[in-house]
Amino acid sequence: MKLKIAIVFILSPLFIYSQPGFNKYFKDNSLRFDFLLAGDAKSTLVYPQQLKKEPYWGGSKTNLVSPFNYGSYRYKVFDLDSDSLIFSKGFSTLFKEWQTTAEAKETTRAFYHAIVFPFPKRGVRLEIGQRQWEGNFKTIYTTEIDPADYHINSEVLPDLGIEKILGNGKPEKKVDMVILAEGYTQQEKKGFIEDVKRLIDRFFTEPPYDEEKNNFNIYAVFAPSLESGTDMPRKKVYKNTCFNSTFNTFDLPRYLTSSDIKAIYDAAAVVPYDQIYLLVNTTRYGGGAFYNYLNVCSSDNELSENIFLHEFGHGFAGLGDEYYSSEVAYENFYNPDIEPWEPNLTTLADFGHKWKDMVIDSIPIPTPRKPKFSKSVGVFEGGGYMNKGMYSPMMDCRMKSNQAKYFCPACQKAIREVINYYTK
Repeated sequence: MKLKIAIVFILSPLFIYSQPGFNKYFKDNSLRFDFLLAGDAKSTLVYPQQLKKEPYWGGSKTNLVSPFNYGSYRYKVFDLDSDSLIFSKGFSTLFKEWQTTAEAKETTRAFYHAIVFPFPKRGVRLEIGQRQWEGNFKTIYTTEIDPADYHINSEVLPDLGIEKILGNGKPEKKVDMVILAEGYTQQEKKGFIEDVKRLIDRFFTEPPYDEEKNNFNIYAVFAPSLESGTDMPRKKVYKNTCFNSTFNTFDLPRYLTSSDIKAIYDAAAVVPYDQIYLLVNTTRYGGGAFYNYLNVCSSDNELSENIFLHEFGHGFAGLGDEYYSSEVAYENFYNPDIEPWEPNLTTLADFGHKWKDMVIDSIPIPTPRKPKFSKSVGVFEGGGYMNKGMYSPMMDCRMKSNQAKYFCPACQKAIREVINYYTK
Protein backbone atom coordinates (compact mmCIF):
# COMPACT_ATOMS: atom_id res chain seq x y z
CA MET A 1 0.00 0.00 0.00
CA LYS A 2 2.83 2.41 0.82
CA LEU A 3 4.35 1.78 -2.61
CA LYS A 4 1.11 2.66 -4.40
CA ILE A 5 0.75 5.90 -2.45
CA ALA A 6 4.31 6.89 -3.30
CA ILE A 7 3.76 6.24 -6.99
CA VAL A 8 0.63 8.41 -7.11
CA PHE A 9 2.57 11.21 -5.43
CA ILE A 10 5.33 10.96 -8.00
CA LEU A 11 3.00 10.83 -10.98
CA SER A 12 0.47 13.50 -10.12
CA PRO A 13 2.64 16.55 -11.01
CA LEU A 14 2.60 15.42 -14.65
CA PHE A 15 -1.08 16.24 -14.94
CA ILE A 16 -1.48 19.32 -12.75
CA TYR A 17 -1.39 21.91 -15.52
CA SER A 18 -4.52 22.92 -17.41
CA GLN A 19 -5.77 20.73 -20.25
CA PRO A 20 -8.14 21.88 -23.03
CA GLY A 21 -11.79 20.84 -22.80
CA PHE A 22 -12.61 17.89 -25.05
CA ASN A 23 -16.26 18.78 -25.69
CA LYS A 24 -15.39 22.36 -26.59
CA TYR A 25 -13.05 21.40 -29.40
CA PHE A 26 -13.73 17.80 -30.43
CA LYS A 27 -16.33 15.24 -31.43
CA ASP A 28 -16.30 11.62 -30.28
CA ASN A 29 -14.61 10.41 -33.48
CA SER A 30 -11.05 10.42 -34.80
CA LEU A 31 -9.38 12.21 -37.68
CA ARG A 32 -6.50 10.34 -39.26
CA PHE A 33 -3.82 12.10 -41.29
CA ASP A 34 -1.91 9.75 -43.60
CA PHE A 35 1.39 10.88 -45.08
CA LEU A 36 4.73 9.78 -46.46
CA LEU A 37 8.01 10.54 -44.73
CA ALA A 38 10.65 10.63 -47.42
CA GLY A 39 14.29 11.55 -47.74
CA ASP A 40 17.75 10.29 -46.88
CA ALA A 41 20.14 10.44 -43.92
CA LYS A 42 20.15 14.23 -43.88
CA SER A 43 16.75 15.26 -45.24
CA THR A 44 13.09 14.68 -44.41
CA LEU A 45 10.06 15.62 -46.46
CA VAL A 46 6.34 15.14 -45.69
CA TYR A 47 3.93 14.21 -48.49
CA PRO A 48 0.23 14.20 -47.49
CA GLN A 49 -1.78 11.18 -48.65
CA GLN A 50 -5.28 11.39 -47.18
CA LEU A 51 -7.52 12.58 -44.36
CA LYS A 52 -9.81 9.92 -42.95
CA LYS A 53 -12.63 10.01 -40.41
CA GLU A 54 -12.69 7.07 -38.00
CA PRO A 55 -15.77 6.20 -35.94
CA TYR A 56 -14.16 6.01 -32.48
CA TRP A 57 -11.86 8.04 -30.28
CA GLY A 58 -10.04 5.66 -27.95
CA GLY A 59 -7.84 8.15 -26.13
CA SER A 60 -8.33 10.21 -23.00
CA LYS A 61 -10.86 13.02 -23.04
CA THR A 62 -9.15 14.63 -20.05
CA ASN A 63 -5.45 14.55 -20.94
CA LEU A 64 -5.10 15.82 -24.50
CA VAL A 65 -1.74 17.62 -24.46
CA SER A 66 1.07 15.17 -23.73
CA PRO A 67 3.36 16.00 -20.77
CA PHE A 68 5.97 13.53 -22.03
CA ASN A 69 8.88 14.73 -24.11
CA TYR A 70 9.08 11.34 -25.84
CA GLY A 71 9.43 10.32 -29.46
CA SER A 72 11.54 11.09 -32.50
CA TYR A 73 8.56 13.07 -33.84
CA ARG A 74 5.58 14.87 -32.36
CA TYR A 75 2.44 16.45 -33.69
CA LYS A 76 0.47 19.37 -32.37
CA VAL A 77 -3.08 20.46 -33.13
CA PHE A 78 -4.07 24.12 -32.69
CA ASP A 79 -7.53 25.66 -32.74
CA LEU A 80 -7.50 28.17 -35.58
CA ASP A 81 -9.82 30.69 -33.94
CA SER A 82 -7.86 31.04 -30.71
CA ASP A 83 -4.48 29.62 -31.75
CA SER A 84 -4.69 27.45 -28.61
CA LEU A 85 -2.86 24.14 -28.43
CA ILE A 86 -5.63 21.55 -28.05
CA PHE A 87 -3.83 18.25 -28.67
CA SER A 88 -0.29 16.90 -28.88
CA LYS A 89 1.42 13.52 -29.01
CA GLY A 90 4.91 12.14 -29.57
CA PHE A 91 5.67 9.19 -31.81
CA SER A 92 8.52 7.29 -33.42
CA THR A 93 8.89 5.79 -36.87
CA LEU A 94 10.68 3.17 -38.94
CA PHE A 95 11.76 5.97 -41.27
CA LYS A 96 13.73 7.70 -38.51
CA GLU A 97 15.51 4.44 -37.72
CA TRP A 98 16.27 3.92 -41.41
CA GLN A 99 17.86 7.38 -41.56
CA THR A 100 20.61 6.12 -39.22
CA THR A 101 21.53 3.17 -41.47
CA ALA A 102 24.31 3.02 -44.03
CA GLU A 103 21.74 2.69 -46.83
CA ALA A 104 20.29 6.12 -46.02
CA LYS A 105 23.64 7.71 -46.88
CA GLU A 106 23.45 6.33 -50.41
CA THR A 107 19.79 6.54 -51.46
CA THR A 108 16.34 7.98 -50.71
CA ARG A 109 13.24 6.14 -49.54
CA ALA A 110 9.66 6.89 -48.50
CA PHE A 111 7.67 5.29 -45.68
CA TYR A 112 3.90 5.44 -45.15
CA HIS A 113 2.70 6.85 -41.81
CA ALA A 114 -0.48 7.83 -40.01
CA ILE A 115 -1.28 9.99 -37.00
CA VAL A 116 -4.62 10.22 -35.23
CA PHE A 117 -6.33 12.84 -33.06
CA PRO A 118 -9.92 13.59 -31.98
CA PHE A 119 -12.16 14.85 -34.77
CA PRO A 120 -12.27 18.66 -34.47
CA LYS A 121 -15.49 20.67 -34.38
CA ARG A 122 -13.90 23.57 -36.25
CA GLY A 123 -10.79 24.45 -38.20
CA VAL A 124 -7.41 23.39 -36.85
CA ARG A 125 -3.74 23.70 -37.69
CA LEU A 126 -1.66 20.54 -37.67
CA GLU A 127 2.08 20.79 -37.10
CA ILE A 128 4.50 17.87 -37.34
CA GLY A 129 7.91 18.25 -35.71
CA GLN A 130 11.04 16.15 -36.03
CA ARG A 131 13.53 15.80 -33.20
CA GLN A 132 16.94 17.15 -34.17
CA TRP A 133 20.39 15.83 -33.27
CA GLU A 134 20.60 18.47 -30.54
CA GLY A 135 17.36 17.14 -28.98
CA ASN A 136 14.99 19.99 -29.91
CA PHE A 137 12.03 19.66 -32.27
CA LYS A 138 11.91 21.38 -35.65
CA THR A 139 8.60 21.84 -37.44
CA ILE A 140 8.82 20.07 -40.80
CA TYR A 141 5.19 20.30 -41.92
CA THR A 142 2.18 22.53 -41.29
CA THR A 143 -1.32 22.42 -42.74
CA GLU A 144 -4.78 23.75 -41.94
CA ILE A 145 -7.70 21.33 -41.79
CA ASP A 146 -11.38 22.17 -42.22
CA PRO A 147 -13.47 19.36 -40.65
CA ALA A 148 -16.20 20.09 -43.22
CA ASP A 149 -13.81 19.41 -46.11
CA TYR A 150 -15.46 16.91 -48.48
CA HIS A 151 -12.04 15.39 -49.17
CA ILE A 152 -12.06 13.78 -45.73
CA ASN A 153 -12.58 10.08 -46.38
CA SER A 154 -15.46 8.52 -44.43
CA GLU A 155 -15.74 5.20 -46.26
CA VAL A 156 -17.25 2.09 -44.68
CA LEU A 157 -14.84 0.15 -42.48
CA PRO A 158 -13.79 -3.41 -43.37
CA ASP A 159 -16.01 -6.21 -42.04
CA LEU A 160 -13.64 -7.96 -39.64
CA GLY A 161 -14.08 -10.41 -36.80
CA ILE A 162 -13.94 -8.65 -33.41
CA GLU A 163 -13.61 -10.34 -30.02
CA LYS A 164 -13.31 -8.35 -26.83
CA ILE A 165 -10.65 -10.14 -24.79
CA LEU A 166 -10.86 -7.78 -21.84
CA GLY A 167 -13.44 -5.08 -21.15
CA ASN A 168 -13.12 -2.83 -18.13
CA GLY A 169 -14.94 0.37 -19.04
CA LYS A 170 -15.20 3.36 -21.33
CA PRO A 171 -12.34 3.82 -23.82
CA GLU A 172 -11.54 7.32 -22.59
CA LYS A 173 -10.74 5.94 -19.12
CA LYS A 174 -8.75 2.87 -20.19
CA VAL A 175 -5.70 1.89 -22.20
CA ASP A 176 -7.25 0.40 -25.35
CA MET A 177 -5.10 -2.19 -27.09
CA VAL A 178 -6.14 -3.73 -30.41
CA ILE A 179 -4.36 -6.90 -31.53
CA LEU A 180 -4.53 -7.61 -35.26
CA ALA A 181 -4.15 -11.06 -36.82
CA GLU A 182 -1.33 -11.18 -39.37
CA GLY A 183 -0.55 -14.28 -41.41
CA TYR A 184 -3.49 -16.28 -40.07
CA THR A 185 -5.76 -17.88 -42.67
CA GLN A 186 -9.52 -18.19 -42.20
CA GLN A 187 -9.00 -21.72 -40.94
CA GLU A 188 -6.59 -20.44 -38.27
CA LYS A 189 -8.96 -17.97 -36.61
CA LYS A 190 -9.38 -20.13 -33.50
CA GLY A 191 -5.60 -20.40 -33.17
CA PHE A 192 -5.29 -16.60 -33.35
CA ILE A 193 -7.71 -16.08 -30.48
CA GLU A 194 -5.91 -18.74 -28.45
CA ASP A 195 -2.55 -17.05 -29.13
CA VAL A 196 -3.92 -13.67 -28.04
CA LYS A 197 -5.36 -15.05 -24.81
CA ARG A 198 -2.11 -16.86 -23.97
CA LEU A 199 -0.01 -13.73 -24.50
CA ILE A 200 -2.42 -11.49 -22.60
CA ASP A 201 -2.63 -13.91 -19.68
CA ARG A 202 1.17 -13.75 -19.42
CA PHE A 203 1.17 -9.97 -19.92
CA PHE A 204 -0.87 -9.41 -16.76
CA THR A 205 1.44 -11.49 -14.58
CA GLU A 206 4.33 -9.05 -15.05
CA PRO A 207 4.78 -5.94 -12.87
CA PRO A 208 3.49 -3.30 -13.20
CA TYR A 209 0.74 -4.71 -15.43
CA ASP A 210 -0.21 -7.27 -12.78
CA GLU A 211 -1.69 -4.42 -10.74
CA GLU A 212 -3.08 -2.49 -13.72
CA LYS A 213 -5.31 -5.07 -15.43
CA ASN A 214 -8.48 -3.10 -14.60
CA ASN A 215 -7.10 -0.16 -16.57
CA PHE A 216 -7.04 -2.00 -19.91
CA ASN A 217 -9.50 -2.85 -22.65
CA ILE A 218 -8.19 -5.39 -25.16
CA TYR A 219 -9.66 -6.32 -28.54
CA ALA A 220 -8.66 -9.09 -30.94
CA VAL A 221 -9.43 -8.23 -34.57
CA PHE A 222 -9.27 -11.05 -37.09
CA ALA A 223 -8.36 -10.15 -40.67
CA PRO A 224 -7.81 -13.37 -42.65
CA SER A 225 -4.71 -13.74 -44.83
CA LEU A 226 -4.57 -15.77 -48.03
CA GLU A 227 -1.47 -17.56 -46.79
CA SER A 228 -0.19 -18.57 -43.39
CA GLY A 229 3.01 -17.06 -41.99
CA THR A 230 5.13 -14.07 -42.97
CA ASP A 231 7.90 -13.06 -45.36
CA MET A 232 11.43 -14.31 -44.71
CA PRO A 233 13.46 -12.72 -47.52
CA ARG A 234 16.80 -14.31 -46.64
CA LYS A 235 15.17 -17.71 -47.05
CA LYS A 236 13.32 -16.53 -50.17
CA VAL A 237 10.00 -17.16 -48.44
CA TYR A 238 7.19 -14.79 -49.34
CA LYS A 239 3.62 -15.01 -48.09
CA ASN A 240 0.48 -13.23 -49.24
CA THR A 241 -0.72 -11.82 -45.93
CA CYS A 242 -3.16 -9.14 -44.87
CA PHE A 243 -0.60 -6.62 -43.58
CA ASN A 244 2.56 -7.60 -45.48
CA SER A 245 4.80 -8.20 -42.48
CA THR A 246 8.39 -9.27 -43.02
CA PHE A 247 11.53 -10.37 -41.24
CA ASN A 248 14.95 -9.04 -42.25
CA THR A 249 14.01 -5.38 -41.86
CA PHE A 250 17.27 -3.47 -42.43
CA ASP A 251 18.67 -6.94 -43.25
CA LEU A 252 18.47 -8.02 -39.59
CA PRO A 253 17.23 -11.61 -39.16
CA ARG A 254 15.04 -10.97 -36.10
CA TYR A 255 13.65 -7.53 -37.02
CA LEU A 256 9.98 -8.18 -37.82
CA THR A 257 7.97 -5.18 -39.05
CA SER A 258 5.38 -4.02 -41.56
CA SER A 259 5.29 -0.92 -43.74
CA ASP A 260 1.66 -1.43 -44.78
CA ILE A 261 0.46 1.20 -42.34
CA LYS A 262 -2.65 2.15 -44.30
CA ALA A 263 -4.04 -1.39 -44.13
CA ILE A 264 -3.06 -1.74 -40.47
CA TYR A 265 -4.76 1.48 -39.37
CA ASP A 266 -7.84 0.74 -41.50
CA ALA A 267 -8.25 -2.57 -39.66
CA ALA A 268 -7.58 -1.10 -36.22
CA ALA A 269 -10.28 1.53 -36.73
CA VAL A 270 -13.08 -1.02 -36.24
CA VAL A 271 -12.59 -0.60 -32.46
CA PRO A 272 -11.43 2.23 -30.17
CA TYR A 273 -7.64 2.03 -29.81
CA ASP A 274 -4.65 3.67 -28.16
CA GLN A 275 -2.11 1.02 -29.11
CA ILE A 276 -1.98 -1.26 -32.17
CA TYR A 277 -0.33 -4.66 -31.88
CA LEU A 278 0.34 -6.79 -34.95
CA LEU A 279 0.54 -10.45 -33.96
CA VAL A 280 2.37 -12.39 -36.67
CA ASN A 281 1.67 -16.09 -37.13
CA THR A 282 5.16 -17.59 -36.97
CA THR A 283 7.35 -19.67 -34.67
CA ARG A 284 10.42 -17.65 -35.59
CA TYR A 285 11.90 -15.28 -33.00
CA GLY A 286 11.28 -11.63 -33.80
CA GLY A 287 9.47 -8.37 -33.27
CA GLY A 288 9.69 -4.61 -33.40
CA ALA A 289 7.90 -1.55 -32.04
CA PHE A 290 7.71 2.22 -32.41
CA TYR A 291 6.48 4.62 -29.76
CA ASN A 292 2.77 5.50 -30.11
CA TYR A 293 2.75 3.98 -33.56
CA LEU A 294 2.94 0.19 -33.92
CA ASN A 295 3.94 -2.95 -32.00
CA VAL A 296 4.85 -6.22 -33.77
CA CYS A 297 5.56 -9.66 -32.30
CA SER A 298 5.83 -13.27 -33.47
CA SER A 299 3.10 -15.47 -32.02
CA ASP A 300 4.52 -18.90 -31.31
CA ASN A 301 8.20 -18.69 -30.51
CA GLU A 302 9.20 -20.06 -27.12
CA LEU A 303 10.12 -16.49 -26.16
CA SER A 304 7.06 -14.76 -27.66
CA GLU A 305 5.54 -13.99 -24.26
CA ASN A 306 8.67 -12.05 -23.28
CA ILE A 307 8.97 -10.42 -26.70
CA PHE A 308 5.36 -9.24 -26.44
CA LEU A 309 6.16 -7.41 -23.20
CA HIS A 310 9.46 -6.01 -24.44
CA GLU A 311 8.02 -4.56 -27.64
CA PHE A 312 5.06 -3.04 -25.82
CA GLY A 313 7.58 -1.30 -23.57
CA HIS A 314 8.80 0.53 -26.69
CA GLY A 315 5.42 1.21 -28.28
CA PHE A 316 3.47 2.19 -25.18
CA ALA A 317 5.89 3.72 -22.68
CA GLY A 318 8.69 4.92 -24.97
CA LEU A 319 11.28 2.69 -23.31
CA GLY A 320 14.63 2.30 -25.04
CA ASP A 321 16.57 -0.89 -25.67
CA GLU A 322 19.04 -1.50 -22.87
CA TYR A 323 21.16 -4.06 -24.70
CA TYR A 324 24.47 -3.04 -26.22
CA SER A 325 26.12 -6.12 -27.72
CA SER A 326 23.52 -7.39 -30.23
CA GLU A 327 23.72 -6.74 -33.97
CA VAL A 328 21.91 -3.60 -35.14
CA ALA A 329 21.86 -1.64 -38.39
CA TYR A 330 22.03 1.80 -36.80
CA GLU A 331 24.95 4.20 -36.93
CA ASN A 332 25.20 7.11 -34.47
CA PHE A 333 21.70 6.46 -33.16
CA TYR A 334 22.18 8.70 -30.09
CA ASN A 335 23.92 12.00 -29.49
CA PRO A 336 26.28 11.30 -26.54
CA ASP A 337 26.29 14.95 -25.49
CA ILE A 338 22.59 15.20 -24.59
CA GLU A 339 20.07 13.11 -22.70
CA PRO A 340 18.20 10.54 -24.82
CA TRP A 341 14.46 11.09 -24.67
CA GLU A 342 13.78 7.52 -23.52
CA PRO A 343 13.10 7.47 -19.74
CA ASN A 344 15.28 4.39 -19.04
CA LEU A 345 18.50 5.58 -20.70
CA THR A 346 20.92 8.33 -19.71
CA THR A 347 24.21 9.81 -20.87
CA LEU A 348 24.47 11.53 -17.46
CA ALA A 349 24.19 14.87 -19.25
CA ASP A 350 21.07 15.66 -17.20
CA PHE A 351 20.59 12.61 -15.00
CA GLY A 352 18.51 14.55 -12.49
CA HIS A 353 15.57 14.33 -14.86
CA LYS A 354 15.80 10.53 -15.13
CA TRP A 355 15.82 7.97 -12.29
CA LYS A 356 18.40 9.64 -10.04
CA ASP A 357 15.87 9.83 -7.20
CA MET A 358 15.65 6.01 -7.23
CA VAL A 359 19.40 5.49 -6.66
CA ILE A 360 20.27 5.27 -2.98
CA ASP A 361 23.31 7.11 -1.62
CA SER A 362 25.41 3.96 -1.13
CA ILE A 363 25.29 3.08 -4.85
CA PRO A 364 28.20 4.52 -6.86
CA ILE A 365 27.52 6.45 -10.06
CA PRO A 366 28.46 4.99 -12.52
CA THR A 367 27.70 1.60 -11.01
CA PRO A 368 30.02 -1.35 -11.73
CA ARG A 369 28.44 -4.37 -13.38
CA LYS A 370 29.34 -6.62 -10.45
CA PRO A 371 27.23 -9.31 -8.74
CA LYS A 372 26.81 -7.32 -5.53
CA PHE A 373 24.87 -4.66 -7.49
CA SER A 374 22.76 -7.11 -9.51
CA LYS A 375 19.57 -6.27 -7.62
CA SER A 376 20.23 -2.56 -7.19
CA VAL A 377 18.93 0.41 -9.13
CA GLY A 378 22.02 2.22 -10.29
CA VAL A 379 23.69 3.68 -13.38
CA PHE A 380 25.23 0.82 -15.34
CA GLU A 381 27.30 1.62 -18.41
CA GLY A 382 25.87 0.01 -21.53
CA GLY A 383 22.51 0.52 -23.23
CA GLY A 384 20.91 1.97 -26.32
CA TYR A 385 23.18 -0.16 -28.59
CA MET A 386 26.25 1.52 -27.02
CA ASN A 387 28.71 -0.10 -24.62
CA LYS A 388 30.29 3.22 -23.70
CA GLY A 389 28.75 6.55 -22.75
CA MET A 390 25.17 5.30 -22.31
CA TYR A 391 23.79 4.01 -19.02
CA SER A 392 20.77 1.96 -17.90
CA PRO A 393 19.07 1.50 -14.50
CA MET A 394 19.84 -2.15 -13.68
CA MET A 395 22.20 -4.90 -14.74
CA ASP A 396 19.25 -6.70 -16.34
CA CYS A 397 15.72 -5.75 -17.28
CA ARG A 398 12.94 -6.78 -19.65
CA MET A 399 14.26 -4.06 -21.96
CA LYS A 400 17.71 -5.66 -22.00
CA SER A 401 17.22 -9.41 -22.28
CA ASN A 402 14.74 -12.24 -22.37
CA GLN A 403 16.44 -13.73 -19.32
CA ALA A 404 15.31 -10.86 -17.10
CA LYS A 405 12.50 -11.71 -14.68
CA TYR A 406 10.76 -8.35 -14.94
CA PHE A 407 10.98 -4.68 -15.89
CA CYS A 408 13.36 -2.75 -13.65
CA PRO A 409 11.85 -0.21 -11.20
CA ALA A 410 12.70 2.74 -13.47
CA CYS A 411 10.88 1.13 -16.40
CA GLN A 412 7.94 0.20 -14.19
CA LYS A 413 7.65 3.79 -13.05
CA ALA A 414 7.65 5.04 -16.66
CA ILE A 415 4.96 2.51 -17.62
CA ARG A 416 2.73 3.54 -14.72
CA GLU A 417 3.06 7.20 -15.68
CA VAL A 418 1.73 6.49 -19.15
CA ILE A 419 -1.09 4.29 -17.82
CA ASN A 420 -2.09 7.16 -15.53
CA TYR A 421 -2.04 9.60 -18.42
CA TYR A 422 -4.58 7.51 -20.34
CA THR A 423 -6.80 6.62 -17.39
CA LYS A 424 -6.87 9.48 -14.88
